[in-house]
Amino acid sequence: MEAGTMATEWTAISDALAEATETAARHAVAVHSGARGSTSGVIWRPGLIVTAEHGVRREEEIEVTLPDGKVASAKVAGRDPSTDLAVLKCDAANQAAAIALDGTTFTAGQLALVVGRTRVSGPVAALGIVGLVAGERRLWGGGAISPYVRLDVALQGIAVGGAVVNATGQIVGIATPKFAPAGALAVTATTVNRVVDALLAKGHIPRGYLGVGMQPVRLPEQLREQLGRAGKTAAMVLEVELGGPADKAGVVIGDILIGINGNPVMRLEDVQAHLHGEQIGKALQAEFLRGGVKREASIVVAERPRGGE
Repeated sequence: MEAGTMATEWTAISDALAEATETAARHAVAVHSGARGSTSGVIWRPGLIVTAEHGVRREEEIEVTLPDGKVASAKVAGRDPSTDLAVLKCDAANQAAAIALDGTTFTAGQLALVVGRTRVSGPVAALGIVGLVAGERRLWGGGAISPYVRLDVALQGIAVGGAVVNATGQIVGIATPKFAPAGALAVTATTVNRVVDALLAKGHIPRGYLGVGMQPVRLPEQLREQLGRAGKTAAMVLEVELGGPADKAGVVIGDILIGINGNPVMRLEDVQAHLHGEQIGKALQAEFLRGGVKREASIVVAERPRGGE
C-alpha cells in the first residue's frame, strides 16, 4: 500500500473516531461526588443520568457538568453494586442519548470507544477493542453479569461511568473497571435499562433468598457412587432462618443440598445462581440428603429483606 493511500485511510479512521466521540459527548457528563476528581456519566433518559456506582461517593450534594458546560445539582435515585450502576436524577440533564439496545452485537476484536467528560477540559475518549464476550460470567459473591463484555482499554478514572460506543458510533453501554481490573466492563444497554427500571420502581434491586446459611462439604466416594454423582462436593445447611423460605419447606440444619431444579449443587454459587430477582415468588425443587437418605422439597424464593446479607 502506498504511503499516500495509507495516510488517507488513517485520516478517515481518525476523523470517524473524532466524530463518534463528538456525538457521544453530547450526552456525557462529569460527575462530581467526592472531594477530588470526577467520573463520567451518560444522560440515559430525560432527567436521568447513569454512572458507575463505585464512583458515587456520597448521596447528596452531587454536581454534574453538563455537555453545554453548565453545572447542575443531582441526587441519587438508586444504586446497584452488583452491576456497578447508579442512577442520578437531574432535571437539567435533558439531552438524552439514543441508545442501541442490541447488546448481542458485541464480537471479540471489534473496536470500541469509551467517551466521558471532565469538569474543565470537556470530552475525554479512550480507544480499545472488545477483548472477550461471554453469555454470562459469575462474579465473586455469587452475582452474575449477562452478557459479560470485557474491553481491553486503558481507562482513566475520569472516564469511569462513561459511554461505551461501538464501531457504528452508537452508545451501547456504560464502562466500569470494577469487574475487569485489566480493562473495563461494558455493561450493556439492555442491562442498564433493566437496572434503571428496577431502581426507579423500588430504589434497589430485588434479590431472592432462601433463609439458610451454608458451606461446601465433600461427599464420601461411596455416597457419590450411590447417587451416581460425578461432583465431589455439595452444600451443607448450617443455619435456617425461623419462618424463612427454607424453614417453611421443612429444611433443617445438617441437610446437604445436592441439587436445584435438576441441576447439581457443588458450590454456593450454584445456589445463588437461582436467586435472581426474577425468581422471587417461584418455587425451586431442591434435592438434599438427610441422614444419607435422599429427600426433596419445594422452596418458594422470597425477596431478601433490605440490609440482609
